[in-house]
Amino acid sequence: MTLSIYRASVPLYLRGFSQLSGIMDKAGANAAARKIELSVLVNSRLAPDMYPFSGQIQRASDTAKATVARLAGVEMPSFADDETTWEELRARIAKTVDFVKSVPESAFEGADTRELTVKLRDRDLTLTGADYLFDRQLPNFYFHITTAYAILRHNGVDVGKRDYLGV
Repeated sequence: MTLSIYRASVPLYLRGFSQLSGIMDKAGANAAARKIELSVLVNSRLAPDMYPFSGQIQRASDTAKATVARLAGVEMPSFADDETTWEELRARIAKTVDFVKSVPESAFEGADTRELTVKLRDRDLTLTGADYLFDRQLPNFYFHITTAYAILRHNGVDVGKRDYLGV
């Protein structure tokens, strides 16, 4: 069986956002029970020089959108990164999921060998679609999802590995 770029990307992004939404459900209930404003979680971070929880969600969203758009050769939607509330972050996840689901599997054909050029701050980077996905985008996505989880856990939300993995 051949593993397609579609299969190696879209279902993983959808699953990651599903797990993140479940963790956010638990975090919302936990904050309510502890009488903690959700804005505390939205703005919480692990270190002063890291993005807060909101930024982790925005970067995970941006990563999924960019990956799907570039690999499928479609227009990437632009989101303003102006979410400041729990519900706005949940809406951001929903918009991202809707976009990812909207791109047909057929649009990914040939994406594994297609060359992509990504503009970085200090240079352009040219990669095949497969290298782009496996070496940059999936690790970046999981970094931000994991950091969002860690921020919530650090703030006393009762989540664990099973919540992250969804088992």
